[in-house]
Amino acid sequence: MSEIFRLYGTLEPPANSEHITIGQLSFTLEEGALRHIKVGGIEIIRCIAFLVRDRDWGTLTPRLSLLSSESIDTRFSLHLEAEFETPTAVLNVSIFVEAVQDKLTMRAEGIPNGVFETNRAGFTVLHPARLAGRLVSVEHSDGSIEASTFPSLIDPWQPFKDIKAIKHFADGLTVDCAFTGDTFEMEDQRQWGDASYKTYVRPLALPWPYTLSQSRPLVQSVSISWRRNNKQQPKSNDNYAFSEALFPETAILLTPKDAVRLVKHPADIRQVSPQRLLCNVDTTKGTIVEYFEAYAKLQAVMPYFVYDLELICGFEDPPALELEQLRETMDAAGFEPESVMLCPAVDRISTPPGSEWPNCPPLEEIHIACANTFGDLIRGGGMATFFTELNRKRPPLEKLDFVSHSLCPIIHASDDLSVMETLEAIPHITRSARAIIGDAEYRIGPSTIAMRHNPYGQRTFSNPDLNRLCMADNDPRHGAAFGAAYMIGLATALAGSGVTVWTPSELYGPRGLSGPITRAISLLASCAGKSVHKASIKNDLAKLVIGSLQIEANLTSQPFGGLGPFEFKASLCQS
Repeated sequence: MSEIFRLYGTLEPPANSEHITIGQLSFTLEEGALRHIKVGGIEIIRCIAFLVRDRDWGTLTPRLSLLSSESIDTRFSLHLEAEFETPTAVLNVSIFVEAVQDKLTMRAEGIPNGVFETNRAGFTVLHPARLAGRLVSVEHSDGSIEASTFPSLIDPWQPFKDIKAIKHFADGLTVDCAFTGDTFEMEDQRQWGDASYKTYVRPLALPWPYTLSQSRPLVQSVSISWRRNNKQQPKSNDNYAFSEALFPETAILLTPKDAVRLVKHPADIRQVSPQRLLCNVDTTKGTIVEYFEAYAKLQAVMPYFVYDLELICGFEDPPALELEQLRETMDAAGFEPESVMLCPAVDRISTPPGSEWPNCPPLEEIHIACANTFGDLIRGGGMATFFTELNRKRPPLEKLDFVSHSLCPIIHASDDLSVMETLEAIPHITRSARAIIGDAEYRIGPSTIAMRHNPYGQRTFSNPDLNRLCMADNDPRHGAAFGAAYMIGLATALAGSGVTVWTPSELYGPRGLSGPITRAISLLASCAGKSVHKASIKNDLAKLVIGSLQIEANLTSQPFGGLGPFEFKASLCQS
């Protein structure tokens, strides 16, 4: 086995990058994007990139050609050509970068060779999540100035619209970011798991997808400048101090087909020994009687697990009637779950700003019916998808015992660094979720690198070539050393949040138990209910102390902290 395959589960090499330094300014050039823009070692911008999204919000991978590049002590310049291809046309974009010691400009000129359909085509600028609670001023197209702060709790909608320029203040710097060429707005990208606030082109209130044509060339620019200031700036109210908690119980997701297979091969689940099995029933697909019978047979063979029901309902009938029929079918089959997490099928599809909500009975009516029908079970609500959807459509807490949502790190970017950087956003998500759900029990649903269900398009993306692909249903890193390190990092990021159950894997399939992740999940499952004494991710090293066990993981591709690339280890704490 090659080293690259052992680390990533694919022979596709990691993205090439080049570090650029001009006096106090530094950044990394990677795949046509500028990342980790720093002044004197202080990160001021997480990323600037020209991105194109298809009609399903998939990110198109361009073909890049370097035409010219010059780097001297006081100046850097770059000219790239990028080709973005859809089934009907190609968008050719010239990208120019100019950087001096106190200013950085990125400019793009694009023209399609036909009618080019897209949901978004243009620059995105990411401000780092650590700016939460920091002062910011926004200049609008009419010249007015809006003084505010970056949201501390995650904003479900756009915190700022109609943006001409953004000025933020932090770490003794005043940083100006100016935009030309289109109307920009900002979304709080932390709710998707990205550790940033994203300013992007074309308001979501406008129709999408839309088309680009040769008659209207695309021309945009982003300029960043900065200066030192001596102002006393208030400290960020973005405080994520660790507090001791109990490590959550581990659940593994099953489908009815998985249950049938597991009855024949019980050792498949014993390799990780979770506390719970999360049993999916989607009433919009298949034969419900067979689903419940499959789980009942498994429960009879393996009664020592706690069984939880994830129930996805179409609600073509009134909720009370549909749930009563489901309960009768479940009881007749003999399946006895401890809990039920109920989610309307239509809520698995995201409703972006400016869009109409799909037809669905009110959540209050749904959960009242659930309480009447499943009153003897622990009852949960929330979303079978991600925090974004929970944040935008909040459940009625008075009828619920717990609230759940899932996580996925490849919604907006899929390179190795971006996936690991999503761990920075987890404390932001859990704190914001806790503000929504109050004292209700908090559970994390199925959360793998690959995407189980795409709320933002018609499908997840198949990945037969095992590439690094956004919104893919199969990510090769899941079963490689990278996936195991990511899972330790995710557990570390969640450990102090008070989550009671987490579901880090499915049983079978591309998001199932295979490779090093199996050992990582087995180790973490053994920690359920034990006190978490330390949980930190610093300098790309995850450290977790649970009970008398210390777990460390190197989250990088280079040897670090006495660990090999993406290696993790467990040891008893020294008394």
